[in-house]
Amino acid sequence: YEESLGRAQQANTEAALARRHSMIERIAQEIMDNLIFSGSDNAIVQEVKERLSTELGAAFVFRYPPADRDFKIFRLDDRGEERELPEREKQTVLNHLWDITLRTVDATML
Repeated sequence: YEESLGRAQQANTEAALARRHSMIERIAQEIMDNLIFSGSDNAIVQEVKERLSTELGAAFVFRYPPADRDFKIFRLDDRGEERELPEREKQTVLNHLWDITLRTVDATML
């Protein structure tokens, strides 16, 4: 009986962790899709951007230009001028951004 109970508790714990992970991913995706690229000054967005800047050693600007279908990522140079990232570098920044957003959301959830 105790062995069955232990397996049931472990299954419940694994299911709860899976639900939590799924929720974290959904929230992180919403943050990326609707806040970071819209220029929001939300506290979570600011924290994510600051971490990205610290980890990659540069500040970035994220935009959906009105005439384009795809978003653009710009790196701010030493003079504060924006330089659009080439596709490969854009993907690297996006990967870091996703990881940081996941970690930030995870840390803020109880």
